[in-house]
Amino acid sequence: QEQLVESGGGLVQPGGSLRLSCLVSGFTLDTYAIGWFRQAPGKEREGVSCINYTGVTTDAASVKGRFTISRDNSKKTVFLQMNSLKPDDTGVYYCAAAPGWCSTSEAGFGSWGQGTQVTVSS
Repeated sequence: QEQLVESGGGLVQPGGSLRLSCLVSGFTLDTYAIGWFRQAPGKEREGVSCINYTGVTTDAASVKGRFTISRDNSKKTVFLQMNSLKPDDTGVYYCAAAPGWCSTSEAGFGSWGQGTQVTVSS
């Protein structure tokens, strides 16, 4: 059974940093792409960053230069380092798995975590 568990969320002031973790089990991480998504209150879920099985990454324009996605296959964990956080970054952050490559659609991600709350506020 594929499982993904997010951690590392919390309350942070604008300009601060957080590092989210996505621990996976039930499948071999090194053959999967992992994406991070977020959903702000009253808004649709959106893609944030993705890392494919070869380590190539893609980022949404809104987070480029501030967020960094990385993976440690030996620890079965994907990280999202978030710097220079803004109030607009507030939301529930989810990680999800897709075979091999980052899918351009959420439908391509078959397994999802339960999410972790990130709140950026002074």
